[in-house]
Amino acid sequence: QVQLVESGGGLVQAGGSLRLSCAASGRTFGSWKMGWFRQAPGKEREFVAAINWNGGTTYYADSVKGRFTISRDNAKNTVYLQMNSLKPEDTAVFYCAADTLGATYVVGGYKYWGQGTQVTVSS
Repeated sequence: QVQLVESGGGLVQAGGSLRLSCAASGRTFGSWKMGWFRQAPGKEREFVAAINWNGGTTYYADSVKGRFTISRDNAKNTVYLQMNSLKPEDTAVFYCAADTLGATYVVGGYKYWGQGTQVTVSS
């Protein structure tokens, strides 16, 4: 069974930064693609960023490109999301997701999900 645990969320002012972490269980972490999604109140869960198994390829939603950076440390079974220049519209619960195959940009492309961490950006 794969378990994903997010951390690093919190309250930050607009223009500030946060770094989210997602710690994964499982000895095959190095073979998974990893993704970050977010869900704001009353909205559907949306893709934020993803990274392939070895970190060589990254993907970003247009809304975060240039501000967010996804990375991974396979030795620590951890994926990160560095978020800079945060905006109030970034306020959401952020979820970590994992799978070996499947589409990169959609919720259905991931089998395993964490419980989420709240990010709140004040104006």
